[in-house]
Amino acid sequence: MTPPLSRPSRRTFVALGAAALLPASVAVPRAVAADRRSAVLTWYDTTAETIAAAGAATQITNSRTWAIAWLAAARAVRSVPGGVDRAAYQEAALVSAVHQALVDLVPGRAEQLDATYRQSLDRVPGGEARSLGVAAGRREAAVVLGSRRGDGLDPASVNAPYPVPAPGPGAWQPTPPAYAPATQYGNRLAVPFLLRTPDQFRPGPPPALDSDRYAADLAEVRAYGSVDSAVRSPHQTETATFWLGSSLTLYTEPLRVALSRSPRGIAEQARLVALFHVALVDTQIATSDGKYAYERWRPVTAIRTGAVDPDPGWTPLHTTPAHPDHPSGHNTYSGAAESVLTAFSGARTAPFALTSPTAPGVTRTYTAWRQLTDENVEARVLSGIHTRSADEAGVVLGRRVARFALEHAGELFGSA
Repeated sequence: MTPPLSRPSRRTFVALGAAALLPASVAVPRAVAADRRSAVLTWYDTTAETIAAAGAATQITNSRTWAIAWLAAARAVRSVPGGVDRAAYQEAALVSAVHQALVDLVPGRAEQLDATYRQSLDRVPGGEARSLGVAAGRREAAVVLGSRRGDGLDPASVNAPYPVPAPGPGAWQPTPPAYAPATQYGNRLAVPFLLRTPDQFRPGPPPALDSDRYAADLAEVRAYGSVDSAVRSPHQTETATFWLGSSLTLYTEPLRVALSRSPRGIAEQARLVALFHVALVDTQIATSDGKYAYERWRPVTAIRTGAVDPDPGWTPLHTTPAHPDHPSGHNTYSGAAESVLTAFSGARTAPFALTSPTAPGVTRTYTAWRQLTDENVEARVLSGIHTRSADEAGVVLGRRVARFALEHAGELFGSA
């Protein structure tokens, strides 16, 4: 009998200390924010465009670029010298910090970044406030860049060689069709922003191979995640395809929605972007730590070679990424992103539309950050590339890392 696709478990996240770090606000319509387009949104879009055009091949390296640029900005705008125009100083400081960091990290876009920088500064009244703000932005960018040199998040370090375990029940092996070498092993060797160690929140082990839970996990993926599944609905197929791509790309718009609807000032908005991406860098480090600690095989390997009734021809709907199953990286990202967005603006928001580069022509509408997480849990099962246990463990891990980042944000920004 084909097992039913069950709903994900419900867990409530409470961001301890979040009220003090990121006080709640009432969302305002995006149209209102658009009328007062700010330097924050200009440079948010510029950062996204810069990375899309010339970013690194590894997602965590691009997350690092976001984190460095916006941490520098948040530090640059946190305190304003006496006797100068506050708004002019903060705008110049943010513009200068993000520009300086991006030119350093993505030098191939220097010409475009310089043009946007000049346009942005032209909108800031000249005088001491602007000059001091520019200097502060450059200074903070240099400090943050210097502190992250050699942190192990460059593409070569991220994809450090990984010795494949000997074949055996449960052991990860390269997966079809490419049987490519493992990726992202080096993440677990990198230096986090806030975590004390990459294994600080390592999840528990995956279900035992002879457990009822694992049998149910595998039966679910086998039925619903096959390329020729007879039980997966068109809507479920769309869900799998919608969430197939880079989590960094897919969450760029939700974070922008939270920014554009916020009535908060430039300091709080810069702080949100910085904290979001710092938390997500650390989450990706913690994810790879778990994956390579447990080295759990992917469903395609288990179904083809290790199931009670092996099916050598079984093929997932989507190609399996080249790293172990437990925990799911898409879901650690979702859990962390949901937690930071909830701390900033509450669990629910006015409806917003979201598109996906892997599902052209499809638009989905959301009213709560949790909805994105729930769909990610389903999507990786429906794609045939993760077990539900790996997905749920990922969500929990992401929330735990984000909670830690929220509680320890003072270490990033200071008390000023």
